[in-house]
Order: sequence, then C-alpha cells, then structure tokens
Amino acid sequence: MKFKKIAIATLALGLSTAALAQAIGKPEDQIRWRQSGMQTLGWNMGRIKANIDGTYNKDQVVQAANVIQALANSGSGILFQPGTDTGKGWRDTNVKPEYFTNAAKLKEVGTAYNKEANEMAKVAAAGDATAVKAQFGNLGKSCKGCHDEFRKEDKK
Repeated sequence: MKFKKIAIATLALGLSTAALAQAIGKPEDQIRWRQSGMQTLGWNMGRIKANIDGTYNKDQVVQAANVIQALANSGSGILFQPGTDTGKGWRDTNVKPEYFTNAAKLKEVGTAYNKEANEMAKVAAAGDATAVKAQFGNLGKSCKGCHDEFRKEDKK
C-alpha cells in the first residue's frame, strides 16, 4: 500500500514537472513560435483551397490536411502563456487579452477546431473532393470561431 502511494505521488510529480517543462522560451519566443504555427496552418489551408477551386490532387490535400491535424494536436496551446497577450514575435501579437480570461469559450472553440481538423484528415484520406470541400468549410468555421473571439484585427 505504501509503495502504491509513493508510485502515485512520483507519477503526479513527474506529470506536473513535464507540464511545466513544456512552457519553454521567453514570451517573445512563444509569440514567434505560435505565429509560425499559424502561418504554416494558413499555408496548408490555402493548399486545400487551391485544390478545391482548381485541379484536385488528393495527395496534396492529404499532405495539407495531415499538417493541419498535426498542428491541432501538437499541444501548441502551451505557447499562450499569461503575459504573451502583448509583445512581439515576428510582429506584434494579435491575441486579445480575453484569450486568457474566458476559459469556457476557449475550450469551446479549441475543441471545435481540434474536432474539425481531425475530421479534415479523415475526409481528405478518403479522397472525395465534394466531401473535402464540405469539411473544409466546417474547418474554416472553427478557425473563424477562434479568430472572432480571440484575435485582434491585423494592423494595416
């Protein structure tokens, strides 16, 4: 029984230490990394859109959908640490302070994005261009849901 308590305590300490260890980098590093991730996401969304609007290439769509799925499941939310609502990475951050205070809405939009990104990869693998187009719309809506709530407009 004592061994079991020690094992549980050790595991809990290890998990909490691992979680803390993942929040690495200075705030400007975290901002830059998440901006890079968003640029990669945007590029791959554009790749799918180009295939929907032009000559459909299943392999290209699958590649792009897999990148989107990987980003959605990467745990990159850790890069949104308190204090990173201001500052500069590659450019000024455009995350709203509400990102850090509205946990319920954040969970809602984050869960929707993750679900739609995972579904996009499944639909892309099946190869039906019509289904990809429909799922691309669902994925785009999930992105917009977060942007509407938590992203400041770009400065022109």
